[in-house]
Amino acid sequence: MSPSTDSAGPVDGQPTGASPALPAGPSLEPADPAAPARTNLLQAAAWALWDWGSSAYSAVIVTFVFAPYLVKAVADDPVSGAAALGWASGLAGLVVAVVAPAAGARADAKSRHRLLLTTYTGIVVACIFALAFIKSEPVFFLPGLVFLAAASVFFELAQVSYNAMLGRIAAPGSVGKVSNIGWGFGYLGGLVMLLIALFAFILPEVGLFGAVSEDGWRFRLVAGATAVWFAVWAVPLIFLAPHDASRAEAPIARARSGNRVAHWFTSWKQDYADLFRRLKDLFQNDRQTFVFFIASAVFRDGLTTIFAVAGVLAASAYGFTETDVIYLGIAANVVAAIGCLVSGPLDDAVGPRAVIITGLSCLCIGAVPILLSDNATVFWACALFLCLFVGPVNASSRSFLTRITPPERAGENFGLYATTGRAISFLGPWLFSLSITIFGFERAGAAGIIVVLLLGLTLMLAVPRTGPGHRRAEQAAQS
Repeated sequence: MSPSTDSAGPVDGQPTGASPALPAGPSLEPADPAAPARTNLLQAAAWALWDWGSSAYSAVIVTFVFAPYLVKAVADDPVSGAAALGWASGLAGLVVAVVAPAAGARADAKSRHRLLLTTYTGIVVACIFALAFIKSEPVFFLPGLVFLAAASVFFELAQVSYNAMLGRIAAPGSVGKVSNIGWGFGYLGGLVMLLIALFAFILPEVGLFGAVSEDGWRFRLVAGATAVWFAVWAVPLIFLAPHDASRAEAPIARARSGNRVAHWFTSWKQDYADLFRRLKDLFQNDRQTFVFFIASAVFRDGLTTIFAVAGVLAASAYGFTETDVIYLGIAANVVAAIGCLVSGPLDDAVGPRAVIITGLSCLCIGAVPILLSDNATVFWACALFLCLFVGPVNASSRSFLTRITPPERAGENFGLYATTGRAISFLGPWLFSLSITIFGFERAGAAGIIVVLLLGLTLMLAVPRTGPGHRRAEQAAQS
């Protein structure tokens, strides 16, 4: 694929010329026959709407509304509640790190991404809806943690299949645009659901459906509404997603007979043996993908930490009220969505690598004033500036991996993508807390985030500009 035109969808935005010698290996695959010559607009819209619906879970349940309610109003005390929530989140992350690669590889082998996305989405919706029964009494704290952790696990697994669909929906020259539009729709969906939560359930003395503070009804109804929201907006993709292969068409990874349980364990063991062979092969034959997994794991942890600590930092260091924090979340989602919509065409024009490097550089610069100033206006400005680049970096990271991944490895690679991100998910929060401990004030935590982002930027600069994935892109353009 020639990076000199918009339709090329460059990996690195470098001028086309004689390709350097590339190591032979299984990564040098022909262009995906399932990739459309033109983007299917109806499927792309349905794909973006899934993000529109699912992001309400991240914004409302995980970050700004329900999780704080669980810690402050349901737990015995906020300190122990926050600690328990951290342990539950860590356990969920560990489960994802262990399960995601093999689950993605199995989905590839059986060509079942549509079925698995539907199944995992249904489980997440059920877990969110179950949170509507969590009253503001300590006895409900453990069930609330269980439902939150389960939702986290299956949400990550759903995203493996969701991300793997991108290469079958978007034409090679539109991958960046579609990825950014999906991410932007996600921010807008989270924004709309936050507005509904705030003005329909939380602010009124008596909210929608009789929402009052007694027994945590306001927050429980928000959870129920979020479950319905996610379910409704997931339906278009469930019906319009690229069809899974029939049983006769699906490749068979290995024969199975006899005791199904025994063979289930044996097959998963074999899946992980295959996984480690795959990592070794990537290191030897596709250094671009291997280094990218490491770089993206680091900088995505920094991006996640920005959103994870924004509310805490706003409240503890700048005196924001709970309502102020929700307003911050609303503004953050608006700006992040704008950033995604603007950067989508840039991704296809100059390549996702350039977008990622530029975005990470701006994030490092934008976080510095938070470290130096205790002025709330400065924090508002810096927070919104950071949000302008968080979405584009995330979306272009997904776009980059889509471009360099062989079609039959999409689920496996996005499983690895989820796993590598989870494997070091402690890094950002740990450095944030360590910086506060060393320097003795909350704003110092920004220094820890800057370190993570700088490390991710350095590693991203080390990602080769060309590789087997670059060759695949050229083949796609010529086909």
